[in-house]
Amino acid sequence: MQSDIGVIGLAVMGENLILNMASKGFTVSAFNRTVDKVRAFTQGRAQGKSIVGAYSLQELVGQLKRPRKIMLMVKAGSPVDATIQQLVPLLEPGDIIIDGGNSHYADTNRRTKELAEKGLLFIGTGVSGGEEGALHGPSIMPGGDARAWEAVKPIFQSIAAKVADGTPCCDWVGPDGAGHFVKMVHNGIEYGDMQMIAEAYSLLRQVAGLSNAECAQVFAEWNRGELDSYLIEITADILTKKDEETGKDLVDVILDAAGQKGTGKWTSVTALDVGAPASTIAEAVFARSLSALKEERLEAARLFEPPQAQFPGDKKAFIEQVRQALYASKICSYAQGYQLMQMAAREFGWSLNYGGIALMWREGCIIRARFLENIKAAYDANPTLANLLLDPYFANIIKDSQVAWRQVVATAALHGIWTPAFSSALAYFDGYRSAALSTNLVQAQRDYFGAHTYERVDRPRGQFFHTNWTGRGGTTSSSSYNV
Repeated sequence: MQSDIGVIGLAVMGENLILNMASKGFTVSAFNRTVDKVRAFTQGRAQGKSIVGAYSLQELVGQLKRPRKIMLMVKAGSPVDATIQQLVPLLEPGDIIIDGGNSHYADTNRRTKELAEKGLLFIGTGVSGGEEGALHGPSIMPGGDARAWEAVKPIFQSIAAKVADGTPCCDWVGPDGAGHFVKMVHNGIEYGDMQMIAEAYSLLRQVAGLSNAECAQVFAEWNRGELDSYLIEITADILTKKDEETGKDLVDVILDAAGQKGTGKWTSVTALDVGAPASTIAEAVFARSLSALKEERLEAARLFEPPQAQFPGDKKAFIEQVRQALYASKICSYAQGYQLMQMAAREFGWSLNYGGIALMWREGCIIRARFLENIKAAYDANPTLANLLLDPYFANIIKDSQVAWRQVVATAALHGIWTPAFSSALAYFDGYRSAALSTNLVQAQRDYFGAHTYERVDRPRGQFFHTNWTGRGGTTSSSSYNV
């Protein structure tokens, strides 16, 4: 019997996806560059299942039904290109290569085009959910050559997570690198979510004076309401875990220097490229960079005394304020992510289903959360919605949370507590809701020193003017383009 699909790469995600596929009735061929891993897998976790080991790429290709479907679960970057280069001579026109790693969408754009010229179909798919999701049902975000979708759809939608009515958290996203782009934005939003939760924790500990166990109870309670999400759920679990070596709370012995693998940075750089104001996501990336400067921070801590502010308020009321600030900030972060997808879609000529993306994220992935149902409803009701903040449901939440949100950010500042995501989200909201900003002065400055021109409030948009501010300049102005 020939296999339905081949998977290259037997790290955590690759192994668990293969086991997931086999559990849904598919026969899977497994290959790894280090062939000892193939033997260990087939004689271990895969034993007795519809999983076949392959000990060379030639053997893998020979085991597959036509059109051949081969999924790469290897490290992003040059390893993907190297594997594709080895596969191409072994394949026939119409065969399908799938990249399931965290590849940059621009690489997927290139690979889709290059392989199409060779008669091969390429899919770049985001896979989210970590080890558990890969095994039991991840969120899958495929894009690339649309001709390949019908061939892989039964496999992908079978192994994907399902929402309550059985709809799979997987559907075709769009052409070229659209699938990996959406996964990249998912990861950027994930950076924001994690940072905001950490800031809420910091406020509960340092202002309200709660213990880790009390914080765990707060997060568990929040997870029963509108903040219900995977990341809130695991935070409650994390805060109750003891360190086996010292007996202390494990979170207290973990060094406060966060790592990153690049997708949050890619999201922020892309936002700059297309002019999308994803400031909260970028702040979450910068927060990790700042956290890594541990030795410098220790030196600065010795140099600068923290503020000696006292918290005279009602602890229970403050906890509720932090909850509201977290939810409002979270809405702004998602609004930025969706705005980035919309602006990128216009830039790249893609047609993205924003409600469908919310559905794909509803289960299986790291940012799965109850309120994604409300995001889906917002875009189903208005597919051209410019910003989540303009949807009545989310607008009302922000209106109701404003006072608490501002109080929390002010309290954090007075106590010298680091809240870059909360503060950035509030600044984004205040900028977005303002009919008039101080950037008229910025435009005047640009025209003063560089003759970059400006528009006027009393003339139609698109007409540009230049002033000879000093009387010494001429009438020549720069062009009015924006990067």
